[in-house]
Amino acid sequence: MTEKRRFATIKGTGHYAPERVIPNSYFDKLYNKDIGSFLESSRNIKERRWMDDNQRTSDLILPAAQQALKNAGITANELDLIVVATDTPDYLSPSTASVLQFKLAAKNAGTFDLNSACAGFVTACDLAGKYIQADEKYKNILVVGAYAMSKWLNFDDYKIASLFADGAGAAVIQATSEPYGVLSSTMYTDGQYHDYMGIYAGGSAEKISSETIESKRHLLAFPKKIPPETNGIHWPRLTRQVLEPIGKTPQDVKHFFITQFNVQSIYETLDRLELPRNRAHYIMDRYGYTGSASIGMAISDAVLQHKLKKDDLVVLLGSGGGMSMTALALRWSYDT
Repeated sequence: MTEKRRFATIKGTGHYAPERVIPNSYFDKLYNKDIGSFLESSRNIKERRWMDDNQRTSDLILPAAQQALKNAGITANELDLIVVATDTPDYLSPSTASVLQFKLAAKNAGTFDLNSACAGFVTACDLAGKYIQADEKYKNILVVGAYAMSKWLNFDDYKIASLFADGAGAAVIQATSEPYGVLSSTMYTDGQYHDYMGIYAGGSAEKISSETIESKRHLLAFPKKIPPETNGIHWPRLTRQVLEPIGKTPQDVKHFFITQFNVQSIYETLDRLELPRNRAHYIMDRYGYTGSASIGMAISDAVLQHKLKKDDLVVLLGSGGGMSMTALALRWSYDT
């Protein structure tokens, strides 16, 4: 007897951004120069949210996760696994996912963190799909992308300080026998860029010391410049690569959710795919760059705007430091 295939579909979404709104004018005043005009015209950023000093990453995640659970129509006790994708965790150890499990009282869920920088949410969705497809005991998996980068900003560099923001995006990935959800995925890494962008102190390579703090090596840095065309080259290639196994073309895709780092890279990607630029959903105008949270937040925001319809073909394109990229194609399972 042939075993019926299991699929993994997004059942509920949620997102959260801190209450504190930082408009572009904040940086104009801070640095006594017109930074806002460039941010709005070239990055599509008008404002962003920063967490309070007493908040931590898990505080951003909790309301997003609770919203996703509510929208999925399940309780925390029904979760089998929690995966938190972040490179700004509560602690170096233990995992932020274990903190979230406690805060949710999700007593039946296993947990772990995943770090592929800003590609993390898409990577975690891919992983959740494979868990569900491979092991029938996994029925409900909570995936979260979270970012609290305001606590690691170097205000000596206005280009870094004015771009990054905080937030969390969550999705409940659920097992189904219907042909919806994750259809195909692919990953790509070019490790030569591992030392081009990141937080390079606080791990085993360099512990935190007074010298580290004085030199600010414990803060987010861009020691080298990644070629600006990198995403615009690889995102179209990965799109075609993830669609080929399912017999689809870029023209078949109804919605793109892409890392919100640079709107020009998203435009370049869609232009190369010969698609209208409104095929992607944008949130950086309101939330700034929220890293590993940005794609989860964008999906949740699109759901709230009732953009997604049953049977829509959707592509997620995540890109982060490393240089790590993940692409995922899925068929949406319900009208929003």
